[in-house]
Amino acid sequence: METVVAAGSGQAIRLMGTALFAQVQKQTGMLRNMSGPKPTQAEVSNKVSKQQSDAGYPIVEIYDLARSAGDTVTMDCIDVVSAYPIMGDANAEGNGSALSFSEMEVRIDQWTFPVDAGGRMSQQRTVHELRKLAKDAAVGLGARYYEQRNLVMLAGARGSLNTMDWVVPLETHPRFAEIMINKVQAPTFNRHYVVDGDNIVQGGQQLGSIDSTDRLKLVHIDALRNIIDNLDLSLQPVKLREDKSSDNPMWVMFVPADVYSSLLMEGSLRAFQQGAVNRAQAGQMGNHPLFAGEAGMWNGILVKKMTRAIRFTPGDTTKIITAANASTATETDQVVNAGLGAGFAVHRCLLLGAQALANAYGKDGKSGYHYAWAEKWYNFDRNAEFAIFGMEGSKKVRFNPRDANGAKTPTDHGVIVLDVAAKATALG
Repeated sequence: METVVAAGSGQAIRLMGTALFAQVQKQTGMLRNMSGPKPTQAEVSNKVSKQQSDAGYPIVEIYDLARSAGDTVTMDCIDVVSAYPIMGDANAEGNGSALSFSEMEVRIDQWTFPVDAGGRMSQQRTVHELRKLAKDAAVGLGARYYEQRNLVMLAGARGSLNTMDWVVPLETHPRFAEIMINKVQAPTFNRHYVVDGDNIVQGGQQLGSIDSTDRLKLVHIDALRNIIDNLDLSLQPVKLREDKSSDNPMWVMFVPADVYSSLLMEGSLRAFQQGAVNRAQAGQMGNHPLFAGEAGMWNGILVKKMTRAIRFTPGDTTKIITAANASTATETDQVVNAGLGAGFAVHRCLLLGAQALANAYGKDGKSGYHYAWAEKWYNFDRNAEFAIFGMEGSKKVRFNPRDANGAKTPTDHGVIVLDVAAKATALG
């Protein structure tokens, strides 16, 4: 007997919500391959894994709120324990090092994208075509919102580029904070670097003197790898489930299109591009989408071209954390060098390791899933409006590890930002 799911049934609503979620995730740009496989129902039921996606990826998706009430989810991290050994017969009892924990909360909220499909006469299309056009438009808006919200969170700034495809407004917009759901946090001092000639300088204050010669080169990627190798709290490598070469650590660096074009002027272009091919082959990931398209690899860092950019024009103001405020993460304003050069802008590159961003989901009361949809006819059933809803929120993962003296320092866990100068393509 054929199984028929009636329109409007609970199962049909859930299936549609699941399909919408898959469509939005599939349509997103550079970040669509940055979250790992979701846990199976068996894994959750058997408590083999928490309700979250694979922790080896830059984006960790958390589904705890889909099972319970509330609008926040809490992430805990055991801070690194630092101690000297107790030697010989000296008393060890009662002298154990205390565990300390860092905690961060991710708030979720409901977002909605309604699309008016117009009247029957004005569209001169069938009901099904109206639905498809409106649904596709709404799904596209939801996909861009997911991508842009997470990009801004990871970058720690919205930037001033404001082309028509942006659905996240500028920071000066009165609804910016509401649309972002969680506070956008400037990069911590120990995770923020700026190119200066052939060197990279720690801290965003260097933006005040960045000039047009401070473009991204392969030597800067070498410098970033050296920083990773020497960090007290290392940037954990990205671990793709499909990777068969897990003993060969890898990080992923996203660079804006203008920066990628500038990087291709390097003399070692062939080795740079061949490096990505070799890494994919070593890990038996020849078909993995992360290695598709324009990509290169240098010193263990896979470099991918971004689909959009976080950039600042000369004279723009952005939030930074200075060395003096490193222990409190207090943000201050920094003006980008007004003399940067005509036609140039500062572009923000993102070096991602594991667990850089937490994306938390709730559940729609009607569908019981993260996303849902609705269609409404009005004007005597002559006009249609379609809407999709989502219940989620994202936040950069930040913890407070202790240094050798026991002092805590706020630290972005899985992302390092590198600001570089490059010619800015005129868009708009």
